[in-house]
Amino acid sequence: MAADSGKKLFVGPRFRRIRQQLGLSQTQIAEGLGISPSYVNLIERNQRPVTAQILLRLAETYDLDLRDLASADEDRFFAELNEIFSDPLFRQIDLPKQELRDLAELCPGVTHALQRLYAAYAEARRGETLAAAQFAERDEGPRYEANPIERVRDLIEANRNYFPELEQAAEGLRDALGATAQELFAALGARLREKHSITVRIMPIDVMRETLRRFDRHRRQLLLSELVDLPSRSFHLAFQTALSEFGPVLEAIVGRAGPLDDTARRLYRITLANYFAAAAMMPYQEVHGAAETLGYDVHVIAQRFGASFEQVCHRLTTLQRPNARGIPFFLLRVDNAGNVSKRFSSGTFPFSKFGGTCPLWNVHSTFDTPDRLLRQIVEMPDGSRYFSIAQTLRRPVAPHPHLQPRFAIGLGCDIRYASKLIYAVGMDLEKAQGTPIGVNCRLCERENCAQRAEPPLTRTLILDETTRRMSSFAFSNAREL
Repeated sequence: MAADSGKKLFVGPRFRRIRQQLGLSQTQIAEGLGISPSYVNLIERNQRPVTAQILLRLAETYDLDLRDLASADEDRFFAELNEIFSDPLFRQIDLPKQELRDLAELCPGVTHALQRLYAAYAEARRGETLAAAQFAERDEGPRYEANPIERVRDLIEANRNYFPELEQAAEGLRDALGATAQELFAALGARLREKHSITVRIMPIDVMRETLRRFDRHRRQLLLSELVDLPSRSFHLAFQTALSEFGPVLEAIVGRAGPLDDTARRLYRITLANYFAAAAMMPYQEVHGAAETLGYDVHVIAQRFGASFEQVCHRLTTLQRPNARGIPFFLLRVDNAGNVSKRFSSGTFPFSKFGGTCPLWNVHSTFDTPDRLLRQIVEMPDGSRYFSIAQTLRRPVAPHPHLQPRFAIGLGCDIRYASKLIYAVGMDLEKAQGTPIGVNCRLCERENCAQRAEPPLTRTLILDETTRRMSSFAFSNAREL
């Protein structure tokens, strides 16, 4: 973002979110910027502008990236609104894109509320019969909760996939253990035994059957299947440590989320414990330093910290400490049928919340080349470009006759950060042609795509029995109103 000293910007909601992410009061940030608290208050209420000079001072004082200040959250909110209002439900509403962008920038809370409301609507629409039965059984009257998985994903995104309390607790644990990556499993086992009277046992498959981890509360035993590899064993012990020792920290974060039903609350707590486990295996300062030094070489980082490829990729999406930010990555995990089971972003990649992904993204091609890392530059319909790597995962061994699970990870970032990645060495990032992809078929308006599975919701389907095009679907250029 250019620093034009004469330009004035009204960015109150954006300024407020930055302050809150830094954990500062209006008085504290005013002192840091050399302005009055009352002026900060007026800025956040969009009653006073922010000059480029103040933005530069904000970036320098708190080690922020001005490019992220310009559009990171707003791009994500706009993508969410665009997906929602592409639904045929709103076909009769002529809503200009600029109005959606204005809403995303000025009223992010309204955007979040609309997203939750639409998620509940979409879930109810998919299972009207089940929903009706549920409503009939409730004495308190009709009340519908959105998909708890999407609810927790929303909470993760709202925190930019970064939880400073968990980072601090995990770093304190590693300091107390004083263990290397190779010693971590034994050190965590000793801590669980000595501090919480929990014994760790590796059990044969005929005992554990289809279970990889089970905590026996009565016998105070943590049982792990022999199928679990060493990185996952350390992760499971760190997960149990989070629940046994840092429950109050987890509950404090859950408490800030506002009203949650029991399912969403439990899932959020499990997700936070998983976050802690990764942070304990790969402490923030150490993994951030290694990533910057190694050009974000995932395999070398995994080897150094005794972690798996997936664990490292996931951890890289959490490196958002204000004074030591990593690259804002996005991550996707898919199976060989294209189903999305993980979706995280600390950047601006426009994930679809209500559908799959574009088949032209080479994360789907990894199943044809197992264990080979693929790289790709992709370009969205709006011209934004991203650099990504993708690779299949090695999962725990599946005993006969169970099928071996097949998953792949896609990890990427905005093209402007790609030069910091070892995977981009030798590529001309400015001139290289990007693969044109879309969010998913129902939201993508690219014509003549041979991979298209359905027409876009925003266009009228054209049927012509005299012509067969490359794409199975032809549609008008005019938007449906």
